[in-house]
Amino acid sequence: MTTRLELSGQGLTSLSGVPLPASLEYLDLYDNRLTSVPDDLWSLTGLRVLNLATNRLTSVSPAIGALRRLHTLDLGHNELTALPDELGELAGLTEYLYVSDNELTEFPVALCSLGRLKYLGCTDNRISKLPEDLSGLTALRELRLYGNGLTEIPESLGTLSTLRELHLRKNRLTSLPSSIGELSELRQLDLRENRLVSLPSSLTRLSKLDKLDLRWNKDLREPPWLADFEARGCMVLR
Repeated sequence: MTTRLELSGQGLTSLSGVPLPASLEYLDLYDNRLTSVPDDLWSLTGLRVLNLATNRLTSVSPAIGALRRLHTLDLGHNELTALPDELGELAGLTEYLYVSDNELTEFPVALCSLGRLKYLGCTDNRISKLPEDLSGLTALRELRLYGNGLTEIPESLGTLSTLRELHLRKNRLTSLPSSIGELSELRQLDLRENRLVSLPSSLTRLSKLDKLDLRWNKDLREPPWLADFEARGCMVLR
């Protein structure tokens, strides 16, 4: 039986006096007022799920790298300005990593080492550039990067061969890499609220795409092959 501790929405400002059994596998501290967590938390090496979302955390200890059994980690809706490199050591992180709605100005390169991760949410930060090499994210199925200040996407995006959803809404993109056409499993592509002026013809190779959202790119020159997408059943919003 999974050992759980659920303390969401309790108004906690500290975990002082809160027992943290060494056997914990599931710890939910969502929606409190925590500005930090005790070092004891990072010694809970049996943790599989850790939810620290919607608190007031400004940093995460490098000691988080000891939580090698974590498969789900939620750090969203805090005040984080950076993430420790040790996140890249969490080889068990397979299901879900959510760091959205923080104050990140750089995409942590260490995250590109998470070769078993399926979902990565890094939306609503202030990231203007991605690492050049994304190829380590070999198992990723859903990537959410909307609401940042991204001005370009690296060609290495095309190596994410298992990606099914790519969400790039509300950035500052003027173009896309031609390698996007290598995403053979892609079903949804959200490009709303960017500054796109053209689309690469390689998009026509996305045979499994069923939704393409191009709304609110006022300078976009629509290519004639969009009609072919629609003819084969892809929903094109523009």
